[in-house]
Amino acid sequence: MAILSPSATGWLTVAVTGVLVLASVSFALTPAGGDSLRPVDFDDTVTMGGTGVDTRRAEAEGFVLPRAQVFFSGYRYVVGYVGVETAAIELSDGNARRQFGDPLTVYVSDFSDISPTLTEEGYVVPERGRSVGWTPAETAAFVVGSDAAIPSGSVALPFSERDDAEAFAAAHGGEVVDWETLQATVGDPLPDRLARFEASIERLQAWGDRTAAAARERRDRPVSVVVGDRSAVPADRVSDRNGRDGIATAATIADAIAAAPPNTTVYVPPGTYEVDGVVVNRSVTLAGAGNDTTVRGDGNGSVVHVRADGAALTDLRITGVGEVGSRGSDRRNDTTDWDTTVQLAYGYGDAGVVLDGAANASVAGVAIDTPASGVIVRESPGSALTNLTVRGAETAREGFMGVVLIGAPSLVQESTFIDGRDGVYTHRADGSVIRDNDADPGRYGVHEMYTSASLVANNTVRNSQAGVIVMTRPTRNLVVGNDVRRSTFGVVPAGGDSYYAHNVVVDNKYGLQVAGDRNVFAANVVVDNEIGARANEILPSNRVLRNDFVGNDRAVESNIGPLRTWTHRGVGNHWGTLPITDGDDDGVYDRPYRPSGTVDSRLNTVPGATSLAESPAVATLRRVQQAVSGLRQSGIVDTAARTRPYQPEVVGNVTGEQRNTTTGGVAT
Repeated sequence: MAILSPSATGWLTVAVTGVLVLASVSFALTPAGGDSLRPVDFDDTVTMGGTGVDTRRAEAEGFVLPRAQVFFSGYRYVVGYVGVETAAIELSDGNARRQFGDPLTVYVSDFSDISPTLTEEGYVVPERGRSVGWTPAETAAFVVGSDAAIPSGSVALPFSERDDAEAFAAAHGGEVVDWETLQATVGDPLPDRLARFEASIERLQAWGDRTAAAARERRDRPVSVVVGDRSAVPADRVSDRNGRDGIATAATIADAIAAAPPNTTVYVPPGTYEVDGVVVNRSVTLAGAGNDTTVRGDGNGSVVHVRADGAALTDLRITGVGEVGSRGSDRRNDTTDWDTTVQLAYGYGDAGVVLDGAANASVAGVAIDTPASGVIVRESPGSALTNLTVRGAETAREGFMGVVLIGAPSLVQESTFIDGRDGVYTHRADGSVIRDNDADPGRYGVHEMYTSASLVANNTVRNSQAGVIVMTRPTRNLVVGNDVRRSTFGVVPAGGDSYYAHNVVVDNKYGLQVAGDRNVFAANVVVDNEIGARANEILPSNRVLRNDFVGNDRAVESNIGPLRTWTHRGVGNHWGTLPITDGDDDGVYDRPYRPSGTVDSRLNTVPGATSLAESPAVATLRRVQQAVSGLRQSGIVDTAARTRPYQPEVVGNVTGEQRNTTTGGVAT
């Protein structure tokens, strides 16, 4: 998907919907007769919990993931859970019963079948030749708090025989509990998850600050060599210790780099320097005079290669980049593996600057005009890209990426990406920080592939196909404070256990997509989009709360899947001023609101909709649907819709005025 031509702006809608519809016909169905509720092949369940990383690593390394599968009375598919705690949490929450009905039967993995041992990382390995079976949860014994884990975190292990569970706990720690106790003790994990998300944001921002500070120090290294006349070195770049006489001269940039001692600066005065490729292969800073210093390649490849730890590039303009992007790289044809194909195609094309194995390198104050990529960072942990200006090709089809990060965490901040394809693209760059950048226009503002535990914060995207898009089931990403407008899609998530919060999406075709597994969507402001939110996942495991959906042509689009409850423990969302009473004046409407419902979605827009919504017949139907899961419509319900915005100042700033006259208006 990642390297398809962006010729059709609606491709993402078709792809997402098509995959879900096709997938739905292959899932195992809950049998009609209670006697036939037997375990099914886990691959045939509608699955939640765990991550793509969990699954891929388990398959590759041969360890076992504890699982559960649940048959619900009001949901036609068998639901599979990676991690039995995930099942316990969902079943202890009233929302699960509201959405799926009562659990008829729960099966869990039977680790008594495999005589398990643990790897150094805590992953469970079966005895050779043995495989995990299934056992009823109500009779199983569970070891909690042991050394056992999966890549995404600690796990509880189920055993059909209590003696086996106690033996495992004696060897690897933890205690043994039954299914009822496990459900009672999991509690509400959301507060802890929110605290963890906020702590991760703080930690990654601090890492970004440290990385940026180290980059600034490299920018201030004393000048040791100048290309040309030493009198061209600005006075503020001359060392007090050595003076101008201590600065050597060189005829070319390459000669100057070769002559410079480590931890010094090579200064390139104003002018245009024709090169057939510059290699920075030592820990020095290559510095110019801003846009007055142009390094021009011959149009046949990348212009500057940085291959030394701690090297830096500052205050230059780079042109003459080759035209090889994904279309021209022969490397991508060497393998049929999708992950590797994309990595090679995106990471080995031409660029203005390539950081290759250069840990703690930095690029700052550099402007790049390029028909291909601006900066490619390969396996260069701790690198910092600051205050870049990358001008790509005029169309996304012709251009490529502003920045590509591959294989290690890097910082991209305070940069501007104009035209081209994607502003920032990441590939297995776990732990990266992408903050305070501007992209306009392009295909995607920020595009993450196979990248987990990253921070995408406070970026501004305009006129794109998607503002921020995450793919390939990563985990623990933080997408916060971004502002996306006049685009096809605002924010498009994927993966699990991630946080999408405080984003502002305005005047897009689709504002916020609610997708993935166990993600939290909180405190977003979604205003004046054609579709405020889209929710078409087969299994609703996400939390959606404290968001402001205001003035959208349609508040929600949801065509497949079960009923989704966008309320958590009495906290819902704001949907504008609605013609629904709040008799006790507690700031919450007296009845559930269905923004995707046949009647509620027409409130304030179709004559008679308000009267119909409050009619005895519709009110009775709502009560029956609340009691009988099989009669519930697909779509969205908010059981605690808020009468006033959660973020009134942000909503007011976005709308420009306080409105209370149209659907979704801001309450005064």
